Amino acid sequence: MFRSTINSFMFIASIGSILATLAFPASAQYTLRRVVSGLDRPVFATAPPRDFERIFIVDAHRGEIRILRLADGVLVSEPFLTLPSVSTGFEQGLLGLAFHPNYDANGFLYVYLTDPDTRIVRYSTSDDPDVADPLSATPILGWSQPQDNHNGGWIAFGPDGLLYVGSGDGGGSDDDDAGHTDGTGNAQDLTDNLLGKLLRIDVDGDDFPLDAQRNYAVPPDNPFVATSGDDEIWAHGLRNPWRAAFDRETGDLYVGDVGEAACEEIDVQPAASAGGENYGWRLREGTLATQTGGVGGPRPTGAIDPIFDYPHSGSTCSAPPSGFAGISVTGGYVYRGPITPLVGRYFFADFGTARIWSLVWDGSSPATFDGTNYFDLVDHGDDPRFRPDVGTVDQITSFGEDAAGNLYLLDLDGDVFVVPEAAACASIAAGALGLALLDRSRRNRRDRASNMPLQSAPSGGERGRSDRRARTPSADSTGGSIR
Repeated sequence: MFRSTINSFMFIASIGSILATLAFPASAQYTLRRVVSGLDRPVFATAPPRDFERIFIVDAHRGEIRILRLADGVLVSEPFLTLPSVSTGFEQGLLGLAFHPNYDANGFLYVYLTDPDTRIVRYSTSDDPDVADPLSATPILGWSQPQDNHNGGWIAFGPDGLLYVGSGDGGGSDDDDAGHTDGTGNAQDLTDNLLGKLLRIDVDGDDFPLDAQRNYAVPPDNPFVATSGDDEIWAHGLRNPWRAAFDRETGDLYVGDVGEAACEEIDVQPAASAGGENYGWRLREGTLATQTGGVGGPRPTGAIDPIFDYPHSGSTCSAPPSGFAGISVTGGYVYRGPITPLVGRYFFADFGTARIWSLVWDGSSPATFDGTNYFDLVDHGDDPRFRPDVGTVDQITSFGEDAAGNLYLLDLDGDVFVVPEAAACASIAAGALGLALLDRSRRNRRDRASNMPLQSAPSGGERGRSDRRARTPSADSTGGSIR
């Protein structure tokens, strides 16, 4: 019942959105267009797979998820979901959101919140596709947070159908306060410590049936399975990964990791990675030995430097061009939307200066990363096409991406902006119409196929990272039942 209802709703609404787009007048310029204002603290925006008519906005301190209808630009008045008792320190609250790859079939969504400890929780959508069921909460994973900062907050499903989670080092400074592992810090500690890490888990399984607070399975090809180190860890050595994203075309993972006092960095994990990367913190900050707290040192054996880092005042990092300096990085996306000149560029920003930048990773091997592994670095701060039509961009908390690949910017003061191209409205709409029709056709074929005798499914061991760029989850997978 849920599946047929939401599929029909999404298809009809997608067509309405596309027809509305066709009516917009053409123009030779695109601009940064404000689509939402008046939120409290927007920190993320995303859309379910194949949902071309809505984007979901995370409001951190209100603990709310709001829906923006793309066809008419209306912010739905009733929150999609309101979470109780989220903590409201500067870096706390409801921080992340991810929709299950088979959301249109099972209605599962996952949130990352602090209360003040960190929780990953699953919810389900109700019979109304614009309202989640607040009573459907199922704990997935959690850990203690020593201080109220460096909470991470990013979750997303990779192309392999597994859930990736970015955690901060626990807060304080230099990974060297109460609650941080003596001698190494949390980010370099691999045993009973999920802080300062990228985690990778399978939410369609349950390796802990007797533990109501842990409802996931560990992928058997995670790098620390059957060795020393927590099985959930996929990579480590991160300080506060504030926004990461998979390139939807290549499967490469980009991570913006916030620095201490010297360097902000962009890390890249190629799609073919088998995991286990060490990004160096707390010994390293960007391409430098950490300069504060007496914790810096040589790069750990095998550690990976960023493809790009930029300095705070008084530092050098990898010596990027003049003007590329700031305070706190906000990671973004490789653009895969309808504006052709922007396709393939990785967009990111500095929270403290509100500068918007983009670059192209040069594809070099991680073993050669030294902070200069990019080309065509661009500062969009003086580009009139990135000046908002209304309001100002002051503190960029996050970027967002809708199902069609359009790029959004979220501002701490409550505004959400999108980068549209008016001149391409007709072609964008035609392309979106084609995507909607193609997706509808594919799902119809899958529905028919689901009535045929089933063949045996691949075992969990076949869900390896080598398939990250190509794996498509079964359309009829429900991801398990709600506990």
